[in-house]
Amino acid sequence: MLVFFFIVPIVLVVVMSVSRWTLLGGRMGVAFPDNFRRVFSDPLLGQSVIFTFKYTVVTTIILQPIAVALALLIQQSRRWNSIVRTVVLLPAALGIASASLLFYAIYSPQVGPVTKILDAVGLADAGTSVLGTPNGALVATVVLVVWRFTGYYMILTLVGVQAIPNEVYEAAKIDGAGPWRTFTDVTFPLLKPTLAMTTIMSITGSLLAFDQFFILTKGGPNNATMTVVQLIYKYAFETKRDLGMAAALSVLVLVALVAINALQLKAMGVSDSEEER
Repeated sequence: MLVFFFIVPIVLVVVMSVSRWTLLGGRMGVAFPDNFRRVFSDPLLGQSVIFTFKYTVVTTIILQPIAVALALLIQQSRRWNSIVRTVVLLPAALGIASASLLFYAIYSPQVGPVTKILDAVGLADAGTSVLGTPNGALVATVVLVVWRFTGYYMILTLVGVQAIPNEVYEAAKIDGAGPWRTFTDVTFPLLKPTLAMTTIMSITGSLLAFDQFFILTKGGPNNATMTVVQLIYKYAFETKRDLGMAAALSVLVLVALVAINALQLKAMGVSDSEEER
């Protein structure tokens, strides 16, 4: 299964990246390093990398603290535990494509309430779409992603919180530690492997974002919300129809993801022995 679904596709992408391989014509010889040179010379590459990085940072900074806060709230609360958990987890039942279509209707100036609300408070003109500006499209997409994935990351974080022994909290309480001191000195250090995993998942998912932007903005306005994965799609199936060029960019993205994930683990100080514990 690992060879068939992971190693073989990677080998195929690497072969395509060094080949002249069109969508309709198939493989037509070697094109190395031409494919990579054409990718680096495309002005859309820098623009898409900057936007993808901005989207990744904003999404992760907002999503992770909310997930941790909700996990701690559910862990401590008993009265509203089931209601909060159900409400937060409900969006996770939707696929990202379905959620994007739902929010596309919500953001629509014709049928959605968002434009009317923004017009009422003076933040937008009547009949304009929140997706019509680069910043508006970014904020609207981040709201969608946070709404869709908060419950999923909350559950992952909650599992890590519940794995912390109660004896540790009792010892901290005997030592006179308050809620904040308990979080910084007990919960956060012992939760670090879980936070490392959820951060890697959040950053990787954001760097590979496609569905939400393809449905909400199509990369617009004026390519301002073009992500790197959308650019790969554009190379392969829209403007160029060049699978070799798309594969070259895919290889670069794979290398970047491996490097970023390694840096994250090192920065968070998560060793193999900590992960095993």
